[in-house]
Amino acid sequence: MAQKPSIPKGTRDFNAAEVAKRSYIMETIKEQFQIFGFQPIETPSFENSETLMGKYGEEGDRLIFKILNSGAYLKKISDEDYSAKSETKITPKISEKALRYDLTVPFARYVVQHQNDIEFPFKRYQIQPVWRADRPQKGRFREFFQCDADVVGSKSSFQEVEFVQLYDAVFSALKLEGVTIKINNRKILSGIAEVIGAQDKLIDFTVALDKLDKIGEEKVKEEMRSKGISEDGITKLQPLFTLKGDFGNQIESLKSILSASEIGLKGIEELEFINTAISSLKLKTAILQLDVTLARGLNYYTGAIFEVAAPEGVKMGSIGGGGRYDDLTGIFGLKDMSGVGISFGLDRIYLVLEELNLFPDTITESTKVLFINFGDEEAMYSLGAVTKLRAEGIKAELFPDAAISGKQKKKQMNYANRRNIPFVVLVGESELSLEIFTLKNMVTGEQKEVTLDALILLIK
Repeated sequence: MAQKPSIPKGTRDFNAAEVAKRSYIMETIKEQFQIFGFQPIETPSFENSETLMGKYGEEGDRLIFKILNSGAYLKKISDEDYSAKSETKITPKISEKALRYDLTVPFARYVVQHQNDIEFPFKRYQIQPVWRADRPQKGRFREFFQCDADVVGSKSSFQEVEFVQLYDAVFSALKLEGVTIKINNRKILSGIAEVIGAQDKLIDFTVALDKLDKIGEEKVKEEMRSKGISEDGITKLQPLFTLKGDFGNQIESLKSILSASEIGLKGIEELEFINTAISSLKLKTAILQLDVTLARGLNYYTGAIFEVAAPEGVKMGSIGGGGRYDDLTGIFGLKDMSGVGISFGLDRIYLVLEELNLFPDTITESTKVLFINFGDEEAMYSLGAVTKLRAEGIKAELFPDAAISGKQKKKQMNYANRRNIPFVVLVGESELSLEIFTLKNMVTGEQKEVTLDALILLIK
């Protein structure tokens, strides 16, 4: 017996309705990207390993899917390295390419490679799949789409203000009201690390702090201790775990904590600028919230960092995120090229819209009218009408097999019902002789005889 086919864990097949809903989200995001002046680009699904490795921190590197070299790749490995089972020595010799982990690092590579053809500041958007060797769970997949927008070549904080507005515009357009745009600044985190004497453990500190919502205060403290952060330093962090109040109140509390840190105060200044601008411009439906535990454990963020949470009551991880990276292109040789960008989590947004029943009914409509097939002559007559309906932008089709019995006619009607096709057209000998069509509404059961022009008007 043949083995039942399957797909890898963390990947999915999508039926027609799911594809329609995903396209609705992507088109809504794309429309707002274009309104805000972003230009589309695309990059390959896989990059050279050296482009990706070392850009996402130790945890991120472990989640990169490596691609085995073609040919006799094992011949490049010495017996000594093979016996030692050393991954660091073996992997570069058997795998020189990897699936992209995100769209930001490939974008940085793109900017450097095409810098002579780009006008700066360069605003780009990109909607493509990415891959992560993560443990699959609700809302987390190994293959998923990212929808990114970035500006590179400008240090102005007005860019961050625009990205807050862009998040608000997209989620308002999707009717997903009440999302929370959480914001922090890596300079503040660097300042805190400086105050507690853990500058050399900034990444360990931020990765642990980023988990506060997931594992709680005590577990975070345990992780920090395991990374060598002193008890005195953890004690100094205590105000962070209990920080409350609105944006302004939290900023004032941070100023007292970071009074001795120049870089920390710079981060506060940048956040105050964004908050003042947004308070003046107003948001449609989103909420801007300061979250000093927000770290996003990625090495390349240097300024503002964003994370978007679903409306209250929806249990879901972040549905968007991003931040400022002052010298991301420097890793590829182009120095002092500041950028800032955000990403939308398509798959999680889909799950949230599904849970809240926010997808419009019309987006899953496929064929609008099905012509029942009663034989070759009737089918040719019907196909002429189908062609004219399609020219009018109406989704129409002819059932391919002829119904030569009542049972087969019923089969075609059931086919229309199962596919939620709202209208069927019947063409028999009578309709042929009179050059008319019998239109049936599959919802009400009503039937009427009409001309082709009337048919087009009624279905439209």
